[in-house]
Amino acid sequence: MQAIDHHAWTNRWRDWHPAEKLLPAGSLLILTLILPPLSSGPLVLGSMAWATVRGAGVPARALLNVLAAPAAFLVAGVPFLAVSVHFADGLGLYWSPDGLRLALDTTVRALAAVSCLAFLTLTTPLTDLIALLRRLGIPAGLIELILLVYRLIFVFAERALTGRRAQTARLGYVRFDRSLRSVGGLASNLFQRALHQARRMEIGLAARGYTGELRVLGSERALSWPRLMMGMTLVALIGLMGEWLARGLS
Repeated sequence: MQAIDHHAWTNRWRDWHPAEKLLPAGSLLILTLILPPLSSGPLVLGSMAWATVRGAGVPARALLNVLAAPAAFLVAGVPFLAVSVHFADGLGLYWSPDGLRLALDTTVRALAAVSCLAFLTLTTPLTDLIALLRRLGIPAGLIELILLVYRLIFVFAERALTGRRAQTARLGYVRFDRSLRSVGGLASNLFQRALHQARRMEIGLAARGYTGELRVLGSERALSWPRLMMGMTLVALIGLMGEWLARGLS
């Protein structure tokens, strides 16, 4: 999480208006949902990877780290879609061509969609997105919830890392049974600290006259229409190419 936030604040496109990145990424995300995945998915994934690494200057390793967990989850679910169970002559397993095609479509579509979100998180700080959401009229309660969760993630991540180091120094992970006990103790401790921190935050906000909205200082950025139009033109080209490939594959 800290690495993602670091790249969001230090990439080459950091000073761009958030709409210049949100609109193309959101449009490509919509394309992955409405176009056939095998034709449009690789195009979206490749374009987002190129924009993130070559355009914004984010290290390829950082992008791969963001995509690694969703990719592993998707790959782990492939056998459950590609293998069918029948009970005609007892319990039997066999590969289903339809299930394999469904697994491939699902994996490609999901990876393409995740690449759009990875591009946005690695190139745009949350504070910029919050300012844009306010202008779009998103309810203030939802925005405040996003801000609070975002800030608390770093607090509890640091406490979890400190607690794990302390447990490791006390040989809390030398055996499997001790590892389970240590993980359980760490989780329960973090849960108690979360409740305590939430209570302290509630009292602090009330003491400062909280009225339901947290204001943060942000910088105004001019929207570059040429960059925005170039991004949307590329989105249109990817959509047309994906549709053309889909007709060729069908």
